[in-house]
Amino acid sequence: MKKEKYDVVVVGAGPAGSVTARTAAERGLDVLLIERNPDIGVPVKCGEGVSREIERFVEIDSRWISTEVKRIVTYGPDGTRMALSVEGSEVVGYVLERRLFDEFLAQQAAHAGAEVRVKTQAYGAIKEDGYVKGVYANSAGEDVHISANVVVGADGVESRVGRWGGIDTTLPLADVATCAQFLMCDVEVNKNILEIFFGGDIAPKGYAWIFPKGADCANVGLGIGGNVSRDNHRALDYLRAFVNDKFPDGKVLTEMYGAVPLSGPVYETVANGLILVGDAARHVNPITGGGILQAMQGGAIAGEVIAKAVREKNVSKRRLMEYEKRWRREFGKVLEVGMKIKNIVLNL
Repeated sequence: MKKEKYDVVVVGAGPAGSVTARTAAERGLDVLLIERNPDIGVPVKCGEGVSREIERFVEIDSRWISTEVKRIVTYGPDGTRMALSVEGSEVVGYVLERRLFDEFLAQQAAHAGAEVRVKTQAYGAIKEDGYVKGVYANSAGEDVHISANVVVGADGVESRVGRWGGIDTTLPLADVATCAQFLMCDVEVNKNILEIFFGGDIAPKGYAWIFPKGADCANVGLGIGGNVSRDNHRALDYLRAFVNDKFPDGKVLTEMYGAVPLSGPVYETVANGLILVGDAARHVNPITGGGILQAMQGGAIAGEVIAKAVREKNVSKRRLMEYEKRWRREFGKVLEVGMKIKNIVLNL
């Protein structure tokens, strides 16, 4: 088996993984960023909407902006309509082209000095004396033994990396949303307005959305509580009914299915030689299901902490807890409040 050695190996090239890799590489570490898919950002498993707060973390590039959002309109179960905007700001958010956005973040990591490798899937952890010391991976058909001082799990809601490191990343169905989304064309939408629909008949324990991607295209999707999904009542079944009602003549270009963790932060995100970021760390707002901003913010914190820990030659759980303390201080409250609001809404 081929053997390689890095300071850090990051498993998963979504926003959290790429920002972690970039930040660590900028601080002089030897970083490998691996992605199991042949193309970064594909398949897209996201509604692609994000608030204008993203400008805190990255300079906006028109190439990966599909739509500027000027207003958000929500509809209650009885059809009550409420429009939301930001006083003094014409633009409140964006609909991204996630494929191009994710590619951009990975390119930033590469420019910073990280090695980016696709078609590379981790299948086990290297462990020594209670520490995670790297991963076993298959890279384009070749097995590779990748040693690293720190392994970063940016591998999404299922996070096998976390389980390998001794963190129980399983979630009850009540804390997971199952989602389905169509990219549709020949639909009549206002290209600057996001629409969100609540109601047990539309999306039980969740909501439906219409996120425009131009004058006559949109991401149309919904998420439902994992504990209410069953035969003939899956997210796809509800989405088909929603689309038949809203856009009976619309054309489906692509379909997307996935799961979103809505538990809030429910476990520690570090172990000896291991850090979890993004969905793997449950850094998703439980009320909206959005996690791009937290992924980028958490990734930046992780990269900074890892760089200091590696230089100090101390990657113990105790040392890496700086990451845990910082993300909880910087955005943990947002996740906790989102969880409280989610529970209130579900009770209503």
